[in-house]
Amino acid sequence: MSSRPSARPSTRFRLTPPRPYSLSLTVERLVRFSEVVDRFEDGIYRRLLWLGGAGLLVSVQQHGSASRAELEIHLEGRQARTAAAKLAALRLVGRTLGADSDVREFYRAQRDDPLLQASIRANRGLRVAGFGSSFEAMLTAVFAQQVNLTFAYSIRQELALALGRRARFHGESYTAFPTPASVARLSHDELRAFRLSNAKARALHAIATAFRSGELSESQLEQLPDEQVIDRLIALHGVGRWTAEVTLMRGLGRVDAFPAGDLGVVKYLAQELLGRADVATEKEMREFSERWRPHRALALVYAYAEMASRAKAKGAKASKPAPPVRPSQRRKSPRA
Repeated sequence: MSSRPSARPSTRFRLTPPRPYSLSLTVERLVRFSEVVDRFEDGIYRRLLWLGGAGLLVSVQQHGSASRAELEIHLEGRQARTAAAKLAALRLVGRTLGADSDVREFYRAQRDDPLLQASIRANRGLRVAGFGSSFEAMLTAVFAQQVNLTFAYSIRQELALALGRRARFHGESYTAFPTPASVARLSHDELRAFRLSNAKARALHAIATAFRSGELSESQLEQLPDEQVIDRLIALHGVGRWTAEVTLMRGLGRVDAFPAGDLGVVKYLAQELLGRADVATEKEMREFSERWRPHRALALVYAYAEMASRAKAKGAKASKPAPPVRPSQRRKSPRA
């Protein structure tokens, strides 16, 4: 008689983030495009990490409203009950899902801001959503240089499926984001095959090599102030200030980072929220953002949420059918 395979080790624990907190609003940005690494289904965020030579599935679910939020974290895998697994999960929840940051001071400071006050009321608990690491944030930023985000995320997905480790849980296959070593070992031509330009392929190789060799590390960057992080990152081939600032915001969770050169800032924020007729300069938007210090990253995600809300309302209005015309309102045709 064959015995049933034993279940993988698992554990659960709860975390109370600074309230208000909303998992669904925060994760919404991560899953806007085709995605295999970050998954959000039926109110549960899932991501595969690789720890101790085995897959660790982290599942996060919110209980309670934004003002009473508690996060239930479920770990599954061979390393699930280790201290290292809990630390990795806490970092993921704190950084990628924004649960380490506190929005209350930001709310108090910006409650009368004419650009943000409606978004603050409508998006209670929204945080800056990030990536799993600075390495991942840098690569994703490079993918997005001078192309639309749909195309950029299709490259990200393709790279993850080609190089990321995989594991199955409950009949589902999960994919981890590729490691620096897996990217660094690819040749220039192999990187170009992911629909990357020559410049982007060189940048990816430089970034991956720096992280693989230890020239850059997550722990090292975490200890540095913002401007020193930027200086370290832009020293790499193909990494400019915009990529470095996106990494600060999305990779290191710095709530005052502000990628002023982003197209969403110089064009959409400037035109749709500030009412400019033309595209602003990076310098102009950097100066404008000073009013939001020391929470410029938070201000930016709330500004983006406001623009998304306006676009949705505009689309709904445009698609709304015209009311029927009563007989008495119909205009009579002129007689011949």
